[in-house]
Amino acid sequence: MHANRHDRSQQRHTMRRHIRNTHAYAFFDLLTDDATLDQVESLLPSHRERLLPPTETLAMFMAQALNADRSCQNAINAFSARRVAGGLGACSTSTAAYCRARKRLPHAMVSSLVSFTGQAMSASALPAWRWRGRPVRLVDGTTVPMADTAENQATFPQPTSQKPGLGFPMCRLLGLFCLSSGAVLDAATSAYQGKGSDEQTLLRSLLDQLEPGSVLFGDAFFATYFLLAELQQRGVDGVFEQHGSRRRTTDFRRGRRVGQRDHVIELEKPKKRPSWMTEEQYAQAPDRLQVREQQTGGKTLVTTLLCARQTSKNELKSLYRQRWHVELDFRSPKTTMGMETLSSKSPEMAIKEIWVYLLAYNLIRRMMLQAAYAENVLPRQLSFKHALQLCMSWRYYWAGDKGQDASSHAQSNEGRNPFHY
Repeated sequence: MHANRHDRSQQRHTMRRHIRNTHAYAFFDLLTDDATLDQVESLLPSHRERLLPPTETLAMFMAQALNADRSCQNAINAFSARRVAGGLGACSTSTAAYCRARKRLPHAMVSSLVSFTGQAMSASALPAWRWRGRPVRLVDGTTVPMADTAENQATFPQPTSQKPGLGFPMCRLLGLFCLSSGAVLDAATSAYQGKGSDEQTLLRSLLDQLEPGSVLFGDAFFATYFLLAELQQRGVDGVFEQHGSRRRTTDFRRGRRVGQRDHVIELEKPKKRPSWMTEEQYAQAPDRLQVREQQTGGKTLVTTLLCARQTSKNELKSLYRQRWHVELDFRSPKTTMGMETLSSKSPEMAIKEIWVYLLAYNLIRRMMLQAAYAENVLPRQLSFKHALQLCMSWRYYWAGDKGQDASSHAQSNEGRNPFHY
């Protein structure tokens, strides 16, 4: 046995026992399996042993986000009560220590865990869950209102269409989702308006998350020459709705006809270099680009899947119908989990709050993935809201047991716990 294996095993056991005994919600236990715990440990910042270490703080932060009362006072009250119920010493119910601990929690730790859990779920998806064996990525954007404070307004100003004092600070959020599992693979945030705040710019910052052989599809905001060219260079195919102005001028008599209202055409590189591109990037872009356009279901689609024999018109139509899943995926954290309006009063904490919601969302999706494996169904056939309700009910049942310590309770119910890993 490796000399450090016993120590690492003891470290994992101690960490799990600490989380369970302090009752910082069983929900966080989903991050303490062997594979994920290594990632958690690698992201932990240097810290002193405190009442609220980073793991405890993150657990409380996620539980706070899922609670109807999202105040810090409610979070620290629950923490103090659970310590006493677990046989530990009482602690102060002042929110000062918890607020400082949340501020110390590294943004990179939370965002990295979101990406790690998302990529792990995507990699574990069965081939039958994928489109023709290929991973499919959904991209879309949404907006998230913030607490109306001067700090938030300065960094994320309200839309100019609203009169001053009558609107909320607004954050633009772009998400990259896995079609087969529903997991968030990565996300990007910006102000609602201004340079670098458009969805194209945010997507370009996430392109490294797309592996060769994958398929990306989204709405008409993304059907641009330079994005399609970049995807082709990366070995990624794109399927997008045609932009409105381009759709009105599409002439299916041009190009190489491959079906009814279905053709392959060659586009020329725009003469004008976009402001976000350097001269070197513009020079490296191909001068010509072949794309396929087709009209189906009242929409005109543009794609880099050029071969009609390999990908028929009906297959593309069926695939694009699934783009609606990304709307539901955004609705889950916003409406079902309560991210519709952020409560944090500073920009730094508001962005961290978004990532905490996305991490909690991925953990719910992870449980749904396990259920899909067990019941031999598609993850998309399961209800996110139902899974969240079951998770919260189990959490209260588990934490509310009076006859046993939480750790022994989890062991005795291992065979019955539908979320045990």
